[in-house]
Order: sequence, then C-alpha cells, then structure tokens
Amino acid sequence: MTWHFDSHIHLSDPAYASDMKFISKQMECLKIKACCVSTNYENSLQTLELGKNSELILPFIGIHPEFANDDLENMVNLIEDNHGSISGIGEIGLDPTYESECECGDVARQNHVFETFLSLAEKLNKPVSIHSRKSLDDVLQIMTSYNPNRALLHWFDGSKKQLQKAMDMGFFVSYGPVTIYANDKQTLLSKTDESKILVETDGPVRFSRCFEMKSGQVSFIPSVIFCASKILDKSFDEMASLLEINSKSFLGI
Repeated sequence: MTWHFDSHIHLSDPAYASDMKFISKQMECLKIKACCVSTNYENSLQTLELGKNSELILPFIGIHPEFANDDLENMVNLIEDNHGSISGIGEIGLDPTYESECECGDVARQNHVFETFLSLAEKLNKPVSIHSRKSLDDVLQIMTSYNPNRALLHWFDGSKKQLQKAMDMGFFVSYGPVTIYANDKQTLLSKTDESKILVETDGPVRFSRCFEMKSGQVSFIPSVIFCASKILDKSFDEMASLLEINSKSFLGI
C-alpha cells in the first residue's frame, strides 16, 4: 500500500483548529501522512500535541525566520526533551522580508537561530525543513558547513542554476499546488533529480486558479502528484511510489 506524504504543512495553525477531526479522517481515507511544521515555541507545543493524537501527523518543531526573536534556549530544550517524539526540525531558515519587523530581528539573529537548529539537527540526526525565500544563495552557502542530505528546501522558488547547485549538494526540494498552473514551477520540476522531489501544500497558504483561493489542504496532494506524473511522463502510481520512497529517505524511516 502506497502512502502519500505532504512534506510541509502548518496543521497547528489556527486556521485548521476547528476542522482537525475532519482533516484526520481525510488523511486516513486518502492514505496521507503530513510533516506538520511549526513557527515558534507556542506553535511547536501545539504541533507536538497533534502528533500525540495521530500517527499520521509527523511533528517538525522549530522557529520560522519571522519569529527569530523567539526564546531560542527554550526551543532548543523543547527539541532535546522531545527528540524521540519529533520527526524533524522546522520550519527554519532565512528571509530578509522580516528583517525590519520587530518579531524577527536582524540578519545576524536569523543566521544564529538557523545555524543553531542545523547543528542540533545533526546532533540528533533529524531532517530539516528550510525556508529560503529571497535568501537561497545565503542558505546554500551556510549549508556547505552542514549535512544537506536530509534537508528540504520547501516551496523551491530558485533559478535553474540554483536548482542545479541544490541537486549537486544533495538537497530535497518540494513542489506544491501552484505547480499545477505555473509553467515556471513545472519547468523546475522537470529538471529536478527524481530522487530528490517531494510534494507539499504549505497550508494554510491560499492558492488561486483552480483552487479558487482556498487554503491548502492535505487533500490537494493527489492533484499535485498527478501533475508531477504528467510532467515526468509517469503513471500516477509510479509517481506516488517514487514520492513515497523519497519521503521516507528524507525522513529516515
């Protein structure tokens, strides 16, 4: 039996709170497991609770660059205390968009938080889910000092040259619902090493076109798999099987 994996979704976001029973049933019926990423300390506590309630939810905890001023010491302790219960560390990374905002701090703080989590992931042998919006070159440079073999550049949005560098370094990259209607994402996917492709929704991000600005749902994953199968000239089952292998490789399971 093939399992589908949503490699990056924020199920602990308040947008999903009232629907979690329904979402859990969807995941069970559609055979989907979800890497539930976090943004800060409080959100990570909620993610851990979701993971306790469902074996289909794979908890990732960490500090998103938007919240780089969060209590890093408490977050590190939370990860170390729960390392046996978490599937990975994330969402972590860099994003200059937030540097001037009070929640984030400056670039030096973002770098420090990011590298602290990378070191912790290596120590605990955990995969990482990385945010790299407008900072991909900086992320790639920092990662030369760490092991990228179980690192995911989620919602990959770089150039073909950056994609090739990511492939050469051994990163996983993920593609989401926007791939269904965005030609540039389809081109990037077609040039990605097949063993490094993952799929995601990044919900509750909203998607236009055929999704009518609905928040990302785990139920979108089969559509993303179908799209990828057409781009790579595979059957749906072949694509789903490949993605299951890739997802398990990323997660180390």
